[in-house]
Amino acid sequence: MKLPIYMDHAATTPCDPRVVEAMLPYFTEKFGNPGSRNHRFGWDSEAAVDKAREQAAALIGAQPKEVIFTSGSTEGNNLAIKGAAYMYERAPAGSANRGHIITVLHEHKAVLDPCKRLMKEGFDVTFLTPPEDGVITAEMVKGAMRDDTILVTIMWANNEIGTINEIPAIGKLCHERDVIFHTDATQWVGKMPVDVARDEVDLMSWSGHKMYGPKGVGGLYVRRRRPRVRLVSQIDGGGQERGFRSGTLNVTGIVGFGKACELSAAEMESDRDRLLGMRNHLEQTLLERIPHSKLNGNQEKRLPHITNISFGYVEGEGLMMAVKDIACSSGSACTSASLEPSYVLKALGVGDDLAHSSLRLSLGRWTSQEEVDFAIEGITTAVQKLRELSPLWDMFQEGIDINAIEWQAH
Repeated sequence: MKLPIYMDHAATTPCDPRVVEAMLPYFTEKFGNPGSRNHRFGWDSEAAVDKAREQAAALIGAQPKEVIFTSGSTEGNNLAIKGAAYMYERAPAGSANRGHIITVLHEHKAVLDPCKRLMKEGFDVTFLTPPEDGVITAEMVKGAMRDDTILVTIMWANNEIGTINEIPAIGKLCHERDVIFHTDATQWVGKMPVDVARDEVDLMSWSGHKMYGPKGVGGLYVRRRRPRVRLVSQIDGGGQERGFRSGTLNVTGIVGFGKACELSAAEMESDRDRLLGMRNHLEQTLLERIPHSKLNGNQEKRLPHITNISFGYVEGEGLMMAVKDIACSSGSACTSASLEPSYVLKALGVGDDLAHSSLRLSLGRWTSQEEVDFAIEGITTAVQKLRELSPLWDMFQEGIDINAIEWQAH
């Protein structure tokens, strides 16, 4: 076992060697532009893109023409949310209300920020407050719907706590109301089964680097039938990707993305069962060994490879430094540079103290039982040592109600 060990697969995953092998010829030998229709180099690249589109579509139960290649979920979310809002707006640009959008406070920033941008442009956005367990239900969405609702965008599974939202039920509700439904499925696709028709999804974003593929490439599913979804493009140029996303295609990345989709489809079930067993062992042992620790999010409705635990009476920054041989996180990789506690946990009602002292541990295809056991020992030792140094822990041990203390600034 090499140190440090990697337990941050929700942030990114290592590229599968089989994916790298599939990509290699397209760096130097088959380097053509798929838009070059007059020679073999272009034809070979076009054929490779077509194959990858079929592999990606097969993973999610879609038709190949319904898959648009993007640079990843952030671009896919922006194209889906802004593109749908502009296409289906209910009033002329510049009017008081161009349409109503529903999302949730603990979405990824790649959804929240485009929605905030649309608010500045005249759209009305409802940000649902998640319950304590983090699971968004169809009833919650139904309660927020209005006559002018044009778009609902809710992630399939949360990237920090792994909780799974009621996506098929929400999709069904949206179709009954003639509302476009988008889901950010970055943490879901490749780990759990998807059938976009059965699950009643209109638009769905996902990324290659979350499923053992390369960074910088992803997919956006755009429904073609019942309803046929249209989008206003966000990048103009050569009209590639059915006009939704102009720009020379990243053939090498797309080939890797397609291969990663194929491998995920083949190995999803065995990966899921193995990771679920290791994750349960990891979190159950930590919760048993470390008193006053708390699992964040719903205990049942969540992904098999993510756990998020808060450790009471521990200073957050000190905890991350104390587990330096365990690569994990205290929140989303996109916001980890901030000293603020996780906005996802705060949205669930978790106090600043526990939100600061939380660890997200996410396992992957090559995580071993030996690494899980190492993490258990390392985290247990770190928390015990930090509590020995903490005056708050001493006060708690003496029976003092810390929440009742009135602190004075000097």
